Amino acid sequence: MCSALNRRAEAVTESRIDTQPITPWAPQPLDRVAMRQTWRHLTFLHWRYEPAVVARLLPAGLDLDTFDGAAYVGLIPFEIHNLRGIPHFPETNVRTYVIGPDGSLAVWFFSLDAARLAAVIGARVAYHLPYFWAKMQVRPENETIRYISRRRWPHAARHFTSIAVRPGVAGELTARDHFLTARYRLYALNRGRLAYAQIEHDPWQLTSAAVIQLDQNLIEAAGLPVPQGAPLVHYSAELNVRIGYIGLC
Repeated sequence: MCSALNRRAEAVTESRIDTQPITPWAPQPLDRVAMRQTWRHLTFLHWRYEPAVVARLLPAGLDLDTFDGAAYVGLIPFEIHNLRGIPHFPETNVRTYVIGPDGSLAVWFFSLDAARLAAVIGARVAYHLPYFWAKMQVRPENETIRYISRRRWPHAARHFTSIAVRPGVAGELTARDHFLTARYRLYALNRGRLAYAQIEHDPWQLTSAAVIQLDQNLIEAAGLPVPQGAPLVHYSAELNVRIGYIGLC
């Protein structure tokens, strides 16, 4: 079942319902681990949006989570390693932040692009997530990280990213930083019903990052307006992750 647990709040979210507080750590340990992964070279790019623009794309049962009156949409490219049975591969997701029917704080994915067809099929079947097969690269180049992707058939090849960032230095994380990154549940739709999976990992070790290049249209492909202004950027070199089994709310 969907459940919310209480712990000391590190950041406060705005909502019409009583919500689970945000903490840098996972609010509950996983009872059963479905898979383990290592995420490497992960960049968070976030833009502010008017809440009504994002909320119209959410399914019934989920409320949009906002910070200081704004919704946030993230574009997150990275690499997945150590997934049993599948060689490492790049992934890029487009997402926002939501509150579940029980007050749990979570991620809602508009799309997830991945370079391994087996991972795309497996995640669509097992987790009901909107994965797309894409030709992708993640290339460390001197002091920068470059991400390149373009969707493959049967998806529209016009949807792409070309991103380069230069990781910076670590600093004290703010309440907004925790709001955008300390999310330990995902929601999906399974034949019209809300489904969820828990995620567990150590607190993020984040640095700042500078954008060197940013061309993309995955956000617009998800039905959102073109993002305006410079994004808020964070970078994480590596994180070990445990993911639970899918369940129905």
